[in-house]
Parts: sequence; structure tokens; C-alpha cells
Amino acid sequence: MADFVGAVDQGTTSTRFMVFDHDGAEVARHQLEHEQILPRAGWVEHNPLEIWERTQTVIATTLAKQRLQASDLAAIGITNQRETTVVWNRRTGRPVHNAIVWQDTRTDRIARALDRDGRGDTIRQRAGIPPAAYFAAGKVQWILENVDGARESADKGDLAFGTIDTWLLWNLTGGTDGGVHVTDVTNASRTMLMDLETLDWDDELLGFFDIPRSMLPEIRPSSDPAFYGTTRKGAPVGGEVPLSGALGDQQAATVGQVCFNPGEGKNTYGTGNFMILNTGEQIVRSESGLLTTVAYQLGDAKPVYALEGSIAVTGSAVQWLRDQLGIISGAGDVERLAASVDDTGGLYFVPAFSGLFAPYWRPDARGAIVGMSRYNTGAHLARATLEAICYQTRDVADAMTKDTEAAGVPMELSVLKVDGGVTANNLCMQLQADILDVPVSRPRVAETTALGAAYAAGLATGFWSGTQELRANWQESRRWEPSWSVKQREDGYAGWRKAVERTLDWVDVDEE
Repeated sequence: MADFVGAVDQGTTSTRFMVFDHDGAEVARHQLEHEQILPRAGWVEHNPLEIWERTQTVIATTLAKQRLQASDLAAIGITNQRETTVVWNRRTGRPVHNAIVWQDTRTDRIARALDRDGRGDTIRQRAGIPPAAYFAAGKVQWILENVDGARESADKGDLAFGTIDTWLLWNLTGGTDGGVHVTDVTNASRTMLMDLETLDWDDELLGFFDIPRSMLPEIRPSSDPAFYGTTRKGAPVGGEVPLSGALGDQQAATVGQVCFNPGEGKNTYGTGNFMILNTGEQIVRSESGLLTTVAYQLGDAKPVYALEGSIAVTGSAVQWLRDQLGIISGAGDVERLAASVDDTGGLYFVPAFSGLFAPYWRPDARGAIVGMSRYNTGAHLARATLEAICYQTRDVADAMTKDTEAAGVPMELSVLKVDGGVTANNLCMQLQADILDVPVSRPRVAETTALGAAYAAGLATGFWSGTQELRANWQESRRWEPSWSVKQREDGYAGWRKAVERTLDWVDVDEE
């Protein structure tokens, strides 16, 4: 049997290929950035052809580094930036427009119109997510309405739609020469077009966006023993390797963190935060500002669902201290500065730079620093920034508890598994444990997203026997235990909620 599994990790700013061994340890990697195309304010695009070129290069380079051949790989998995949308011509293989990135806000008018005429409630009920510019369906509609000839080509069946996983799978399996047109349940659940219960495209939802069903890929499990297809014998892999795993990036991190039981959750700290709680085979519909999504589906097993909370500003708040205020020279300095004081001196910082995401969803909010006195220094602000990361996570965790209790399946986190760049900040992780009153655990293998994609692919081919074997691979690097008193925790959180209130109703969104 082959000794390794590969994973393509196609992210918002870069693409990498990683190879893992049977213990889940990294063997090799190569990574390349791609251009961020910003045609106007609020618009963010990528060139799909550049992403495909970068993908080929990182695969070939990684294999060459370790002198690996296709026969050394038991399978390849893919994880990807989730809602980013590509529409291409099946006959030519050429995109009809740049990929519209998940961050792009041009389709906000489409989302608002759906809510105004009452269709938003149907989307929430069927797809588990609210109408928002964040998700893929509005982006497809915009392309069909704004690219010359796109609507006519779509009606003739010439156009294909996919998130980045679909685009890469199509190209890796031959493109115009027999490429497969598939996606997995996790990526499909981020489109506003899939019914969470049937795991199929919903004709009424397609009608809301006037998208022909012929454009859409086949929905398959996240780990598929039937394989999506195999790589072609030529570049970039050099031979036929099963493509058998695909997961959106946050769901891949959930699998990489082996959160396979209901009530287990992970938090990924990057520019923003993404917290996911496994709710098992039950769909828990949020009444508290969270997203209901598919966590993963392994083979022919029932899908596993999750609640997700998205936080807009976490690591980027530290960047603001560095770039705009200049009180630190590098992100690593914030821990030292924050640790030079014992508390925030009553200061709170709510980094609602472009509104608040989960669980508030208040685009009218703007950032605020409150509770200041002449006593406060840059050190207090640095510590308040770290606390803001943790308080926002508590907002989401409390919403998850509320939603699961309302659904009759109360779940409380016994430990929060964490990953992402901010987890290198030990003080921040201690504050997270204190504010949540839950132990915080960081894994030894930091690349949980790519690892999750590898796990999904390897499970499908028998490289790993099951989820218990994956659990045995997981090893803890460090754990932080709560140390605050109940009074300190609740007084601190009450102050945070007062600070959040000060940020609301600050701008008229309709006039922006």
C-alpha cells in the first residue's frame, strides 16, 4: 500500500499541497500566493486560471522535494475557501468571469431583496443559512445577469458552476476531456441552494436566483469510497491517484481536530474566527444568529451537522494595533505588552470595524474603545484586544448553548480545540479558557485544515480504518485551564455586553 496521503489546501490568499504519513505527521509541503483582484470598493476577485496553475505547481514541487511519485499516494483530498464562486464554459474550460470571493459584497442587494419579499425565511428553513452576500448563489446570479452572453450559454447547458473544490476536481480529472463535475455536501451547504435534509439541490431555491439546474455539480459525500475520479497520468501528479475527499476549509479543520462526537467543537483563529459545534445527525436550526451547516459526511453514513459562528475581526484587530496605531512592531509583541499589566484597567475594545458578525449580525455597528481613563495605557488596550477575541468567542459559544437547549439536545463544550495563528499567543489562549470557563487545547499538528482533507480522502481508500484511528493520531501540544473566579468572569462579560451596546446604531447602512 502507498505510504502517504496528499491534500490540496486552496485558501483565500494562497494554495498549498501537503503530504501526510499514516500518523498524520507532515512529510512535505509547498505553498504559493495568488493575486487579490479588487476592481472597486467591496469587490474581491481571484483568477481561477491562476489558482489552477498554482495548484499544479505546488503539487509537482511538493512531490519533487521528497522524490515522491503518484504510486506513493493512496489518495488526495481537497479543502478550499468555501463560498468563492467560479462559472466556466464546459467546452472551452475558460471561466466566463473572475471568481467572486466569499468576502465580496456586490450581491448585497440580491440578499436584501430576498428578505424584503419574504423568500429569506424559505432559504433559512431549507438551506440553514440566511440570505447574505457571503454565500454563492447570489454570486452566480450576478454573473448570469452581468456577463455578456452568460445567460444564453447557461440556458443552452454550456456553463458549469462550482466552488473552488469543484473547479479543481474538474481540472485534475481532465477538464474539457472528461473532467468530473462534483462537489461535497459541506461546500454545497454554503450556496443557499441545497436542502439540508435531502442533501440535494432545491428547485424552488434555484428559482429564487434563476439558476439553471444544469449548471450545478453532483453532490457527493465528503469522504467518498466510490471516488470523485482519479488524477490524469500527466502533470501535475504524474499518475492516477484517487480523488476521494473534499471539505470546505472550516469543516476540514473540524475533521482535522477529530471533533466527531456531538458536543465537540473547534475554533479557528485567523483574520477572523470560525467556531463549529458538532450537533450529530440532528439539524439544529439557529434562533440565535448562527449558521446551520453540514459538518461532514463519511461514505454512505448519515451526514453530521453543525452550528457555526463567524466572527469578523480577531487577528486583524492585532494587525490594527500594529499598522494603524503603531503600539506594537509585530503581531508577536502584543502578548508581551498585554502581559505587562494584570488587567485592562476597566477598558473594553469592541473591534466592529465593519459591523458585527455572529451572533449579532449588525452591519450598523462600528468599533469602540470604552471605559477609558487617564490611567489607561497602550498595554491595557493590547490586553483588551486579546480579551475582545475571547469575549466574541463566548458570544458565539453562548448562542450555541441556547440553540441546542431550545432544540432539546443540550450540549456543553467540555474542551475547546483551537487552531490558527492566534493560538501561538499563550496569554490569549489562557484568557479564552478563563472567559469561557472551559479548558482550551491546542494540537501538536497545527495544519488541521489540510490534515482534515487528507483524513477524508484516506478514510475513503482504507488508508485509515476509521475515525477511532484518527483520534489516536491526535496529540495535544498544550492545554490551558480556567483560573478566573465566577465573579471575575461574569463581571467581565457583563462589561463586554455593555461595550457591545455602545457600538450599535452607529451608521445608517442603507446610506453607506
